[in-house]
Amino acid sequence: MSYAEPHDSSRRLTGIVIVIVLHIVLVYALVNGLARKIVEVIQAPLETKILEEIKPPADKPPPPPPPKLTAPPPPFIPVPEVRIDNPVASLNTITAVAAVKPPAEAPPPRPAVVAAPAPPARTAAVVDARNCSKPEYPAAALRAQEEGLVVLQFLIGVDGTAVDSKVEKTSGFRRLDEAARRALVLCKFKPGTEAGTPVQSWARIEYLWKIEE
Repeated sequence: MSYAEPHDSSRRLTGIVIVIVLHIVLVYALVNGLARKIVEVIQAPLETKILEEIKPPADKPPPPPPPKLTAPPPPFIPVPEVRIDNPVASLNTITAVAAVKPPAEAPPPRPAVVAAPAPPARTAAVVDARNCSKPEYPAAALRAQEEGLVVLQFLIGVDGTAVDSKVEKTSGFRRLDEAARRALVLCKFKPGTEAGTPVQSWARIEYLWKIEE
């Protein structure tokens, strides 16, 4: 006795029922136009749009370089002409004498040599040793028996005094050279002029340091 047959009959019956139901649903869909709508939806034209490529904004061109500013040339300043009056003819000698024994009468000063006259527009300074007091012989140089001739260049100011000086020729002894420079304050000179106005000018003078026996 077999029990398989009732089960197969029930399965077969169930499958037939399912097929019938599907057919009923399909017929209902056809009747109500559902299938047509599905076809229309599927057959609806597809809209296509061409999207333009969005380009990134172009880089702005770099700003032009600033104009080069060239510094203006420095103003031309003419070099003032400096005239140094150093006439050899105006060389004066001041003799400083220190005597070990009682001082004898000093020899008369050499006559001053006046410089040749300059053009009317400019006159040279007048250096006259007679306008200078005789300097004192340095004590240390006297003890050391130092002698010599000092030649100085000095600048005569507009008031006739020596405002600057330098040793052109040394005596060989620093004490005598410095004593000669200090002795310039004992002198008074006539300054040079330009168009009638006193101006500074350079001149020369000699100091002779000598010990008389």
